[in-house]
Amino acid sequence: MQTASLSIVGTGIGLAGQLTAEAASAIKSADIVLSLMGDPIAEAWLRTLNANLEPLEPCYQQAGSRPRAYEAMVEKMLAGLRAGKRVCAAFYGHPGVFVSPSHEAIRRARAEGYDAVMLPGISAEDMLVADLGVDPGAWGMQSYEARDFFISARPVDPCAALVLWQIGVLGDGAYTEFTSRPAALTALADVLQETYPADHEVIVYVAATLPTAAPQIQSVTLATLHQADVDQTSTLYVPPLRAPLPSPARIALLERHLSGAG
Repeated sequence: MQTASLSIVGTGIGLAGQLTAEAASAIKSADIVLSLMGDPIAEAWLRTLNANLEPLEPCYQQAGSRPRAYEAMVEKMLAGLRAGKRVCAAFYGHPGVFVSPSHEAIRRARAEGYDAVMLPGISAEDMLVADLGVDPGAWGMQSYEARDFFISARPVDPCAALVLWQIGVLGDGAYTEFTSRPAALTALADVLQETYPADHEVIVYVAATLPTAAPQIQSVTLATLHQADVDQTSTLYVPPLRAPLPSPARIALLERHLSGAG
């Protein structure tokens, strides 16, 4: 007997080749697939795995704002469940990274007694690490959504890399626009210059979504950040300003505890 269930999967950033076998199986075996791929070519490819596919992109136009669109997506996922279907929701990248509808749908589905699982995918952060040749394990990496970083006055460690996501919607409090405002980027640069010099080189990054495409990597200074070509997919990577320094007090504390004198 078929049991209604929800599988939320990530298809990776690049087309087809980054889909895991586990995610592919969930897509193929679903009664209905809801998709948010961000590209018509990717959507067409996904349809070859399961023809019973319904895109979620129209939710943006119908709802008028991102928060309402996200709620509509959640309700679409739950509607299939309540109808007794095996539902698979496929999101490009990792379905749990900057995808609030996926987390909310799983929370509600489980609260209503349904089986719900999230299957990971390759995220934009994974692509950034590979394309820029940076190692988060070297000096550490801070990661924030750009608007949250700015509005909440998040602290910055200049000895670790800083990644700011979705810089293209900074200044759009209603989440209704999808292109950046140079004035908002100037304000962001002003904040960053409280920690870094104006000539500190940063990278505006967009991962490649097709095998034939290359990642977009723009090197600019903080002083010229407002001139960068930015959209809703752009991520800002700020390299460390200097190497971290060992703390003699922390070293002494560790040695004291290891010796049993603490």
